[in-house]
Amino acid sequence: MTREIPAQTLDTKQFITDKVAEIQEAVGNETAINALSGGVDSSAVTMLGHRALGDRLRTVFVENGLMREGEAEQVVNFFRALGVTVEVVDAREEFFAALKGVTDPEEKREAITQTFYRNVFGRLVRESRAKCLLQGTILTDIDETVAGIKRQHNVFEQLGIDPQEAFGYRIIEPLIQLRKDGVRKVGKALGLQSELFDRIPFPGPALAARVIGEVTPQRIATVRGATTVVERLLKGTGAFQYMAILHEDRVTGMRDGKRDFGFQIEVRCWDSVDARTATPTRLSFEVLQALAEQIHRDVPGVVSVTYNISSKPPSTLEAI
Repeated sequence: MTREIPAQTLDTKQFITDKVAEIQEAVGNETAINALSGGVDSSAVTMLGHRALGDRLRTVFVENGLMREGEAEQVVNFFRALGVTVEVVDAREEFFAALKGVTDPEEKREAITQTFYRNVFGRLVRESRAKCLLQGTILTDIDETVAGIKRQHNVFEQLGIDPQEAFGYRIIEPLIQLRKDGVRKVGKALGLQSELFDRIPFPGPALAARVIGEVTPQRIATVRGATTVVERLLKGTGAFQYMAILHEDRVTGMRDGKRDFGFQIEVRCWDSVDARTATPTRLSFEVLQALAEQIHRDVPGVVSVTYNISSKPPSTLEAI
């Protein structure tokens, strides 16, 4: 059983020293590879790996077509300023092909997991001859997967899956004893800019976790546009996380005086510490109204915007 290090008792200096040594011992004189999404977990792992291995760590941003607007360019620029080179790999066609016709939430997560670890990353690992993958799994990912709440894409050994046997490489998880608040402390101590260690959480399956039903380039474009509005307007709320979700069914609306069957966007905004429990942020009606107006204005086809007022539990932070 993984021993938790609570954020309140976390000695970031000692933690970083220990994890750098563990990475160096695990990798030895070989090379390692890691996937950077720009979230706080993968950003902290990237900096730990960079400290431990220097140029022997290959850092890759996988462009899966499911990310937020301008994400790849923003992440590359952030880490260039920190002295870390990030390689962008275009895998959009592979991910959308794997998701074609898939509507079940767990099947979607599994399609993304297999495409990422077996196909895309498996190929990158073979090309680089890396023996190890550094990954930003945290304790909450394991808890939710083992409890059956939802299968997190980055959990394997706890489900009896041997990554070496399944994918051909070892997985090193330096953050597995921490929850999100602890990772933020480590990220700050590693010198990450506040834009990185204070970023709101973003799911491993990216915007595919915010599309109910089939994931297509067109549906991702819709939820991406709504996400841009939500993140711009709610950035100053101090909330733990906020998001836009595209529902599957079309709903009746009106456009130019006529009936219009359009899309429904659900907005979620959460107050939480470590994502284990959460309550909806009490946004003012003026903010909610601005969200609706700007989503209607900026995102074609949306005729309905709703706000989620359920707590976690029974709800969860992400939709799928």
